[in-house]
Amino acid sequence: MTALLLAIDDFNVAQNVAFGIIAFMMIVAALKVVTTNNVVHAALWLVLVLAGIAAQYILAAAEFVAISQVLVYIGAVMVLFLFGIMLTRAQIGKESGLNNKGWALGIPVALLLLGLMGYVIIDAYEDTVLPDRGPAPTEALSDQFLSIYLLPFIALSFVLLAAAIGAIVLARKD
Repeated sequence: MTALLLAIDDFNVAQNVAFGIIAFMMIVAALKVVTTNNVVHAALWLVLVLAGIAAQYILAAAEFVAISQVLVYIGAVMVLFLFGIMLTRAQIGKESGLNNKGWALGIPVALLLLGLMGYVIIDAYEDTVLPDRGPAPTEALSDQFLSIYLLPFIALSFVLLAAAIGAIVLARKD
């Protein structure tokens, strides 16, 4: 019995370490999103942030939500962002006029809001322990979604890929 408890404790430590590594990677990528001078690079850094969110969902044992995160946000929303970048003929290289001149004022405001939010969360949920949960109600939905509807979903992804390639070809005929 003690070996089982030690194994569970080791799993929790590994899960916390993985959470920290993924969270650090997401923070670095989020900072790169707002500090890069290249719009396409900012979109690609945002993909890394969204992938980190999906990884956090996997750590929380919410696999269906993680798959949905990848399909909807990384697959669809980022394609729309890249459509917008390509169709508006935005400058692909570095752009110097993207940053607001008063950006430094945002840092103390963001730190103040972070501290306030941390205080409120710690004050509200100081000693709260989450109960053990049963099987996720999304398991049946994900089993159905990834079985009989898998082929139409893959076909749709190829249609979106063809549309992305077509938009890039149409937008970049210079």
